[in-house]
Amino acid sequence: MTIRHHLSDDVLMAYSAGDLPEAFSLVVATHVSMCDECRARMESFDAVGGAVLAQGDTAAIGADSLAATMALIKSGPPQDKAPVRRSGIFPAPLADYAGDGPGAVKWRRVGGGVRQAILPTDSGASARLLHIPAGAAVPDHGHHGLEMTLVLQGAFRDETARFGRGDVEIATEADEHTPVAELGEDCICLAATDAPLRFTALLPRLAQPFFRI
Repeated sequence: MTIRHHLSDDVLMAYSAGDLPEAFSLVVATHVSMCDECRARMESFDAVGGAVLAQGDTAAIGADSLAATMALIKSGPPQDKAPVRRSGIFPAPLADYAGDGPGAVKWRRVGGGVRQAILPTDSGASARLLHIPAGAAVPDHGHHGLEMTLVLQGAFRDETARFGRGDVEIATEADEHTPVAELGEDCICLAATDAPLRFTALLPRLAQPFFRI
């Protein structure tokens, strides 16, 4: 796997600082688990942040603080969630949200053969899996905010470039494109948005509220 499209330093620093909504953090964590280059850059930002914190002011704590914290941990609910296997195309951060692979996902058809599954994240942004049949296109659209798309399987092309497994495309309000899945293997992506898309055609605009796109 050769990754050609990476995350920017600004995105990695925001993730390291905990400033991203959960949906975007999921995309970043999933990409970083696949990309040695971005993981190394993120670890350098983590190290800088740790050094800054180490130089900050300290506050006195009670002598029994550690014991009280350990007691709270002990009294917490048991973790009986079955472990998720991570042998498929979903890296560990995504598997925790979506299961072991595409077969475990509850897909919903959105037209043109494209399917989606909205993932449970906080209200700051939305995350979804997209399954685009080989050769199919997502309707032409722009953006009212930020869209971050990570390819998990197959590849797609748009007016800007080709994006294969591990690649991330970041689109802003200035961008308009028509992603088309390459022939051969169906394209599966993880996408996060913080605002509705801006579709050009009437039919996608009419369907937009029903599919929360």
